[in-house]
Amino acid sequence: MRDSNFPLVEDVRKLLSGYKSNEFTFQNLAKELNLPIATLVNTFGSEAGLVEEILNFEQQNLENIFSEFDFEGTNSIDDLLVVSKEINDKFDYILPSITFDLRSRFPEVRQKFVEKRISFVNAKIKSNFEIGMQQGMYRHDLSTELVARIYMSRLIDIHNPDFFPNEGISFSVLFDVMFDTFIRGICTEEGKNYYEKKIKRMKF
Repeated sequence: MRDSNFPLVEDVRKLLSGYKSNEFTFQNLAKELNLPIATLVNTFGSEAGLVEEILNFEQQNLENIFSEFDFEGTNSIDDLLVVSKEINDKFDYILPSITFDLRSRFPEVRQKFVEKRISFVNAKIKSNFEIGMQQGMYRHDLSTELVARIYMSRLIDIHNPDFFPNEGISFSVLFDVMFDTFIRGICTEEGKNYYEKKIKRMKF
């Protein structure tokens, strides 16, 4: 993605909460942004091009979080704690901001994004889990592929309004509970003991 487009993409993302599919047009966006339609056309080409740029922006923000931690030479639980906290703190920048169903309107763009995000997160979590097993922190009787998919699915599920309506329970609480139950399920006794000591010293 072209970094020079980031400010405009961020402005568009701020408008998208509650947008319906038929409202997502260059005409409506240009009016709300007080821009000529030509600016959007010249920058993104089409509404599909804009969707792709938005999803790429969100993907890049997610990758930036993981790029700070190489999962090498440090405790695997420490790494997963820090990365997960960063995801929690910055989720507004990586959460897909388009609220309408992309499968019906932009299926190819959506599928490309979903595959890229799942592949990236799976690879990172698998790497962390493999290192954690070597360190004795994580159980050896679990599939790295399965663990990575569970982590990803739980991240998705806690943002599903059918499961967790926005009112009443904060995202921060949901995330903390999700991570706590996830990490306890994959740790050895040694790992659980380490985790217990860690969270007592760390505001998570």
